[in-house]
Amino acid sequence: MNNLPDKTVERLSQYRRSLNNQLAKGKTHIFSHEIANLLHITPVQVRRDIMLIGYSGTLRKGYDIQDLVNLIGQIIDTDNGQNIAVIGMGNLGKAFIHYLYEKRTKLKIVAAFDVNPDKINKSYADVYCYHMDQLEEIIAKESIKIGIITTPPEAASELADRLRDAGLKGILNYTPKPLSEREGVYLEEYDMITSLEKVAYFVKNK
Repeated sequence: MNNLPDKTVERLSQYRRSLNNQLAKGKTHIFSHEIANLLHITPVQVRRDIMLIGYSGTLRKGYDIQDLVNLIGQIIDTDNGQNIAVIGMGNLGKAFIHYLYEKRTKLKIVAAFDVNPDKINKSYADVYCYHMDQLEEIIAKESIKIGIITTPPEAASELADRLRDAGLKGILNYTPKPLSEREGVYLEEYDMITSLEKVAYFVKNK
């Protein structure tokens, strides 16, 4: 399962969240068209993704929700979880920390970094904020593999280089400045303005 397409992995995460919601409602089995309706995609896409991970349901009952959730977990998660650092403790950085703290997933934010003296040497939802000068030291000490950049955009490129050199294998860039690929690092970028403009376009044309 090391070579699943990016979009498939993204949808698997979405499937798992939706399926867990169905489990919480007492539902035990589900059909592809029901999953499709939850995520506003086609049943064909759902079936392709689930076939790609080697799972199949039955014509009479559909997919066993708990089995499918467990399988997606085996594909996406690691046994011991993965440690994350947030770089930039503005409102967005704090929101990430509180969100993951409440979710209790196997993705754990273990350190935060900033240069603002009002933010460093403080804890946010049990996550300690260090000065940026300690970045490499703490990444090594805490075995951090993923970094979330929420700094002002002008700092993003230099930070991405520092994170790569410190041994990180994944970067989530939440600044509006696009980053170039770094060898050996998986890069995911999210531009809130682009997403908002997409929504605005469809609202305009309704």
